[in-house]
Amino acid sequence: MNSLNKSFIFVLFASLIALPTFAEDTENKGLEIAKASKAKDAGWGDSQAELEMTLRNQHGQTSIRKMRLKSLEQENDGDKSLTVFDSPRDVKGTAFLSFSHPNANDDQWLYLPALKEVKRISSRNKSGSFMGSEFSFEDLTSFEVEKYDYNYLRDEIIDGELSWVIEQFPRDKNSGYKRRIVWIDQSEYRTRKVDFYDRKNSLLKTLSFSNYKKYAEKHWRAKKMEMINHQSGKSTLLTYSDFEINKGLNEKEFNKNALKRAR
Repeated sequence: MNSLNKSFIFVLFASLIALPTFAEDTENKGLEIAKASKAKDAGWGDSQAELEMTLRNQHGQTSIRKMRLKSLEQENDGDKSLTVFDSPRDVKGTAFLSFSHPNANDDQWLYLPALKEVKRISSRNKSGSFMGSEFSFEDLTSFEVEKYDYNYLRDEIIDGELSWVIEQFPRDKNSGYKRRIVWIDQSEYRTRKVDFYDRKNSLLKTLSFSNYKKYAEKHWRAKKMEMINHQSGKSTLLTYSDFEINKGLNEKEFNKNALKRAR
């Protein structure tokens, strides 16, 4: 065998060996970016805010709902949140409680004042619409690194920010999504956009984050979050105001009894 053939075989063999290593690197890079983003925001403790939810149908008609949101950070578990609707009258007093878990099914309950009943949201129904919006119950849990497998795709500029683009594959078989593609800016590790793909791997929704503001010199929060459903033509805009951090909220404000007391 001449030296040229030997060189060709060596290069071919080396490239075949390198392929699995490249795949593992993209998985690890995606995972490390997710871990770094989560770690950078740790330590916010608790928060509360006023929200306005604007629902827009495929014909451009809108309706507005007003809510209050409280959240509590957990050191060894996912975060807790309590959402209470203040208007309009037909949803006033409706309350939603969510406990996120990294390695188990999330716990979620919905209180319906008209029925005076607390309804537990089954993990099989987590892909259902939250109060007629384009957000599902699954979308309203805190991001936990352990819930996904990862793959780094590329670097890309979005909203003027150089960002990482990574895929996230839900580990939960009851997830309504096959995968999510997430844009995270490299300057502050803020999520800029998320594309959601349904179980058939078709683009279902896009969530965009804008008007970021920094709190306590560290924690960035988007004042606007818009979810667009590409398949139905509907959208939901969440606008945050009066956001406060580290207000001293405690566990007693986040239980099933608090749902009925919420006003």
